[in-house]
Amino acid sequence: MARRQARAAGGRWLPWLGLALLPLAVPPAAAPGGCPSPCYCVATPELVQCRYERLDEPPRELPASVHNLSIAGSNLSVLRRAAFAARPLPDLRLLRLRHDNIQAIEDMALQGLPSLRTLDLSHNPLLSVASGAFAGAPLLRTLQLNQALLAAPLEEQLALALRNLSLRRLELAGNGLRALPSALLPAGLEELDLRNNSLQRLAAAELRSLEAPGLRGLRVSLGANPLRCDCALRPLLAWLRSAAARVPDARSLRCAGPPPLRGASLLRLRPEGLGCAASEGGEAGRLETASYVFFGIVLALIGIVFLMVLYLNRRGIKRWLHNLREACRDQMEGYHYRYEQDADPRRASAAGTPGL
Repeated sequence: MARRQARAAGGRWLPWLGLALLPLAVPPAAAPGGCPSPCYCVATPELVQCRYERLDEPPRELPASVHNLSIAGSNLSVLRRAAFAARPLPDLRLLRLRHDNIQAIEDMALQGLPSLRTLDLSHNPLLSVASGAFAGAPLLRTLQLNQALLAAPLEEQLALALRNLSLRRLELAGNGLRALPSALLPAGLEELDLRNNSLQRLAAAELRSLEAPGLRGLRVSLGANPLRCDCALRPLLAWLRSAAARVPDARSLRCAGPPPLRGASLLRLRPEGLGCAASEGGEAGRLETASYVFFGIVLALIGIVFLMVLYLNRRGIKRWLHNLREACRDQMEGYHYRYEQDADPRRASAAGTPGL
């Protein structure tokens, strides 16, 4: 009897148990504004990350409320026109596209991102940037291109692409730059990151470009560059001492050469202590080398002219040499004759008996 009552009680609970387990058996439908399948949202849909999913294009089903979007380790290759416009993203402020093998950016690639303020394209082998690549993001203020300019020289293309923007921060670290990219410095720029490049010095003309009316408040980071402390560094050293506040890492700058100054702090150097030997590659050294070369060329030309004169007057020179030899011979014969006369014993005996 007790068993029958237990079975009856269990039968009454079975339908309710089935209803409770039904949501687990049926996959839930994607909620509107949820994360796309290859990505995940952190805490809220406002932060979306898509990492190492080998995407060929940006995901289309992004939450409309997303503020920060990060796509890393994919194979986007080309950012095509309106690449993020499949669904309006009016609130997107930060877009990170690192290590995505992006090689080309087409015109209006950022169309549909009216609130974008920070774009990170670091660690991409950029080969081509269209002149209107950033035209769809009028509020863009920070552009990060760290280790993104190693595959091709893009200074002219980027200068055209940035001409209508009001950038405040530009990051160009790790791009092997050997000179200040003056064409990439729009008026109003406040921060420029040039760390870990191949800068050995900043010439006087480059430093003058930093004093342009729209760049007088620009702060430049120069750490981890192979600065060569010879006399060509004097303009930079003088500028650092007068505008140290414009170089946040000025106290950490060290000499990479020549060997006697390797590791020395730039701010502790005296301009008169920077040598200009030719072996050090300074401007004065190069000028001295050029002077020696010019002097050698002049001497060689003089020697050639002298030899040509000798060749053209060879007959006259030969005749002059013959006459000179005859004159020398006559002179020597005269000396020989006098010597024989003085050595003759008969003349000596005659000179010794004067009365005979």
